[in-house]
Amino acid sequence: MSVRTGRIETGNSFVSQTWTISELAKEFGVTPRTIRFYEDEGLVTPQRDGQNRIYDARDRARLAWILRGRRVGFTLADITEMLNLYDLGDGRETQRVVTLEKCRDRLAALESQRADLDATIDELASFCRLLEDWKAGTPLDEIRRKHNAKLRSVAE
Repeated sequence: MSVRTGRIETGNSFVSQTWTISELAKEFGVTPRTIRFYEDEGLVTPQRDGQNRIYDARDRARLAWILRGRRVGFTLADITEMLNLYDLGDGRETQRVVTLEKCRDRLAALESQRADLDATIDELASFCRLLEDWKAGTPLDEIRRKHNAKLRSVAE
């Protein structure tokens, strides 16, 4: 069986390179099952040599793209869309534009989540201080005044 090979630039020459599923799993810190899942989804398409999967440079690059996308919270549908824009023949311009838009949208969503988390953390810290004051024997009326004053100053 003929196995397709990738071409990796090394200085002024090209070397054909392929990887097994175990090699890629080790390199990227995932399980072989994870890679097989992406194969089942059609996102990587290794050649077969009997029972062995042979991954080329394209598969490796796609896997890197998939894993980065998953790390930053893209859905599999988003990743599939971005990968499918690779071969449009426009020098990857459409892929770049769509990916940039999706990245900006994801960044905005994460920043919003961070703001919500910061507000929740502040509220919990304030509540902890209130409970600590209460345990220290401070009268409840004084604790409420102190706590409400802090809440008002934060709201202003």
